[in-house]
Amino acid sequence: MKVNFNKGNGLVPVVIQDIRTLQVLMLGYMNEEALEKTKKEGRVTFFSRSKNRLWTKGEKSGNFLKAESINTDCDQDTILIKAVPEGPVCHTGSFSCFGEKSPKGFLYELETKISQKIDSQENGSYTYSLYQKGINKVAQKVGEEAVELVIEAKDNNPDLFRNEAADLLYHFLILLKSKGHTLEEIEGVLQSRNR
Repeated sequence: MKVNFNKGNGLVPVVIQDIRTLQVLMLGYMNEEALEKTKKEGRVTFFSRSKNRLWTKGEKSGNFLKAESINTDCDQDTILIKAVPEGPVCHTGSFSCFGEKSPKGFLYELETKISQKIDSQENGSYTYSLYQKGINKVAQKVGEEAVELVIEAKDNNPDLFRNEAADLLYHFLILLKSKGHTLEEIEGVLQSRNR
């Protein structure tokens, strides 16, 4: 990866995006040293223009940004880092410097949480308990939730309908994990059908 640090007098803007939800979390700046430190340590380090030094996000708060991927734009003068935030990103305590957590990408975050509960064999977890019962029980639960959603669709209670839709999505994510598939794969099928 080549970065053109000359355009910005040694600094380039860096957009930080949540790797699970794709929500933009913050904007910072890096010089070559900050980029190398980020690559080496796996935690996002910026060059602070106000402090005039390297600054690792979370060095005081503990809310680090775990860098998962680093790319440049087509002109190689802006960096995009997809990261996992280890707590609120904004100094105000907000999830993002651009507002609160967006629900649009939350399904990916939920998918990650479901997978973690199953992989860690979390005791007392409904998710892991259902998973342990096997694919037939998981599939049956998805069927039950689908039927309940259809029943609520015929009535006129929006709260019950939304809750049943949420239950179906939750159990569908458990089914995907049970079958060894991901939400991204299903999204890919839908995208290919849309061409």
